[in-house]
Amino acid sequence: MRHVFVETNWVVACAAPAHHKIPAALALLDRAASGELKLHLPTICITEARRPIFERYQSRSEADRIRQFLLWARGKKLVDDKDEEGTRRVLDQMEGRTRAELENLDQTLKSLAQASGVETFLLSQYMLERCAELSHAKIELQPFDQAILAAILVRAEELSSNGVKETEFCELDAHLQPWDKDRRPKKPLVELYDSAHIWAYGDFLLQTPEKPRSWPRDHES
Repeated sequence: MRHVFVETNWVVACAAPAHHKIPAALALLDRAASGELKLHLPTICITEARRPIFERYQSRSEADRIRQFLLWARGKKLVDDKDEEGTRRVLDQMEGRTRAELENLDQTLKSLAQASGVETFLLSQYMLERCAELSHAKIELQPFDQAILAAILVRAEELSSNGVKETEFCELDAHLQPWDKDRRPKKPLVELYDSAHIWAYGDFLLQTPEKPRSWPRDHES
């Protein structure tokens, strides 16, 4: 079975209001539910996801911009009564549904954490100690990203000790990706992931960058 680490970006993509959910993230959840793979999620990512979801997906501002356009367009005779009525009805539906989903966000996050194929784990004392060690590794991460990195490295080592030969990390955050914007390896991160036999993907489909067939044997010498 494939073992895949996910973090806050995946939680946000799955728990956002319906029209903002990312299909590829939901597809990854479905793959876990089917038994194709197991997702490993630090519990702190669930807590961390609440703020960006509430801040990013409030519908009032985007709906009001469209209402403002309608007022302008009516004055210019670019829309008629029927167009305006239909548009305002859709906006009201969007606001109502989004508001209801955000009010139910805590239950949505709880259900996600308990979903079939998803295994959450708490930060251990050793993970916190590893986080402190990473402060001297010249990786230049923000404290939260550094904690996530430490948690995943330690958890990967724990899985390895239980017979898991390799793990994967679904990471859309550029700070934790082991390559820069020009796809050049970021040496400290590459070495950390390779030593833990973690292959990092930059998408929810687990396709890019493509994993070499010989991996991880390339990094064992």
